[in-house]
Amino acid sequence: RQQTCACSQPMITSQTYRNILNFVMFELGWLACILLPQAWALAVVGLFLLLHFVLVSQHKLEELQFIVIGTLAGSVLDGLWLRTGILADTSGAAVVTPPWLIALWAIFMTSLNHSLKWLGRNRLVMFLIVPIAGPFAYWSASALGAVTLPSLLPSLLALAVGWLVLFPALLSLRDALYPRLAQ
Repeated sequence: RQQTCACSQPMITSQTYRNILNFVMFELGWLACILLPQAWALAVVGLFLLLHFVLVSQHKLEELQFIVIGTLAGSVLDGLWLRTGILADTSGAAVVTPPWLIALWAIFMTSLNHSLKWLGRNRLVMFLIVPIAGPFAYWSASALGAVTLPSLLPSLLALAVGWLVLFPALLSLRDALYPRLAQ
């Protein structure tokens, strides 16, 4: 039997309340990254990540490792999209992933173990939703002026393929390396 210290337990004991808080922090973090100046967005996401680990996370070290891996993978993918012209920042000058977009990946990764965990339980639904929801987030960010999609249809198709590969890969990685997070 594995022992855990009280410090590793979340302050919110109800899974439903943890999922609701996680969803709200993810959505507000997304809006902060899209609408606020970069420094403020990073501060908001940093605060939300801290709150997530104090109030929501049940397996803090494992979840932190998973969030770091997923944030790196997502940031590399966004960097690739920026370099190839699938995605552009509003100045058109970014060739590396901007810090606000990296922060957005970090706050998104918290949702895979909580408010979006249900997607991993039904892979068919995941394969139907992810190639729509992922590109929709980028399209929404472009409509709000955070990024541009230089060639709309090719950009959306590339984003759909990228999300269709990355999202299940992240869930498979989580399931293999951090099975407690998938429970």
